[in-house]
Amino acid sequence: MCRFRQVPTFSLDTIRKFSNNVSAMKKLAARDFEDILQCIIPVIEGLLPEKDERDVLNLIFKLATWHAYAKLRLHTDHTLASFDALTKPLGAALRHFAGKLSDRFNIQELPKEVEARKRQAAKGKDKGKTTKSTKQKASLGKVRYNLSTYKLHALGDYANTIHQQGTTDSYSTQMVSFSSYISTR
Repeated sequence: MCRFRQVPTFSLDTIRKFSNNVSAMKKLAARDFEDILQCIIPVIEGLLPEKDERDVLNLIFKLATWHAYAKLRLHTDHTLASFDALTKPLGAALRHFAGKLSDRFNIQELPKEVEARKRQAAKGKDKGKTTKSTKQKASLGKVRYNLSTYKLHALGDYANTIHQQGTTDSYSTQMVSFSSYISTR
């Protein structure tokens, strides 16, 4: 989308210039997703039919607000309560988008997704696992929004986890071996 490339940089390390087509960007880091989320509202404003645009912009605003709460480095009981309270309307907006709204958009797979799906289908074929649904999927290019992911399922646990474990910048989920820990001391 060329509109992303028109977004100017902001500060030296806050938002970088989008040099590629956002939908074709590879190896995205967390900061890339953050930049996209922070810039997408003005980028898509005016592109959608008016009846859909309000719902889509509402969803994006809720996602951006939820993300801002999740990234806070200092929480109070009030911010955690607000964060937790926002999660329910965010889930409702995601379900609304997945159920009624996403069918109105003609969303196609990216070329790399088509190739990956064909490779996966070929692997299944080699193992004799070809089914009718696999054959149908190999010919379809339309994509529906999928709510059945762990990341979406876990959204409701964030506020409680921050309350119990601290903010997300104070710990890591990275696995580290004990020997590498000792060698750094």
